[in-house]
Amino acid sequence: MLFALTPFQQALITWFHREQRPLPWREGYIPYQIWISEIMLQQTQMERVTLFFDRWLQQFPDIHSLALAPEDKVLKCWEGLGYYSRARNIGKCAQIIVRDHDGVIPSDQKTLLALPGIGPYTAGAIASIAYNLPVPLVDANIGRLFARLFDIDIPLTQAQKFLWQKAEELVPQGHARAFNQGLMELGALICTPKDPACKQCPVNPFCIAHRDKLIAERPIPQKGKKQITIEMATGILTHPQGDGRLFIQQRLADDVWGSLWEFPGGRLKEGERPEQAVVREFFEETGFTVQVDQKITTTIHHYTRYKVILHCFLCSFDLLESEARPDPILYAAQDYRWALLPELANFAFSAGHRKLIEFINIQPLFFDSITLRESHTNRSTGRPIMAVVKKKDL
Repeated sequence: MLFALTPFQQALITWFHREQRPLPWREGYIPYQIWISEIMLQQTQMERVTLFFDRWLQQFPDIHSLALAPEDKVLKCWEGLGYYSRARNIGKCAQIIVRDHDGVIPSDQKTLLALPGIGPYTAGAIASIAYNLPVPLVDANIGRLFARLFDIDIPLTQAQKFLWQKAEELVPQGHARAFNQGLMELGALICTPKDPACKQCPVNPFCIAHRDKLIAERPIPQKGKKQITIEMATGILTHPQGDGRLFIQQRLADDVWGSLWEFPGGRLKEGERPEQAVVREFFEETGFTVQVDQKITTTIHHYTRYKVILHCFLCSFDLLESEARPDPILYAAQDYRWALLPELANFAFSAGHRKLIEFINIQPLFFDSITLRESHTNRSTGRPIMAVVKKKDL
């Protein structure tokens, strides 16, 4: 059945059909692919998502393969996209859909909202884009577009009820897929945060801010949140047998970066040096008594409003105070491994620790292999330490 469109709806839909980007999930509008792409697009730029989307489909081509996959495999495939709770919820969601819905992703908004990790926006995206149902959605692009179209003179965080009301009023029967995507595409390509291309906008005759020359003042900016700096220390501990294996542990499932792998470490206490922090953290998390042999690097990672400075050290067992037992007592993790450097690629790490692994992989000190010897001594204590050397130095 054909439904009559308003001039605004017609202008937007015509523009979308002509200018839409050739995204892989638009090829067949398969509900599974729409769902995965929408979860990936939360907090992640489009260019990055298109790269990871293809990799994801190679690993998990359908919801049944995803539902059967262990969480470790899902997290590893998600590595690099960040916000890993999204990946964990995807795995839980797939299992529920296979178990309770015969592997068919629901189209009903209320049913979608009951699934893990699916909120109003994602439910609206699945219902309207995958099934062409007239369900509204509002994302950052649509919020900015509406702020200009309707001249919203308050911060968008205070205008959510109005935004969703307008989205519901505007979405047309029979054309929801093209219309909702058109809103998002227009916000991404034309109605951009800075220097919007108003002359190319298909709906500028309907835009109040454009008419009143208020585009530069809309949306009303929110008060910025102050950046918080967190200083941390971590250590790469070598196995006492000197075979090149390194200690990694898997974070608790309900922790920050839950179920990801890491090198032990944590935040510096007030007045504490990074070298002291890493020794303390090792003991508190594993019961290991370790010593710092050398500084490896310092990495900096940004997420949301946090700046994380991570000091990284090469560590070995303190043989004078420890029996160098290779089995830890896990106080802050659910599992552990002694892994060779090339094997670390099989585990999912948070961004900061992944940067550390990338660094040591390209450094000459670690380039050929990790080989340990006890021929060096700590100048301050006279104790033997484990040193990392290249094969050609032996």
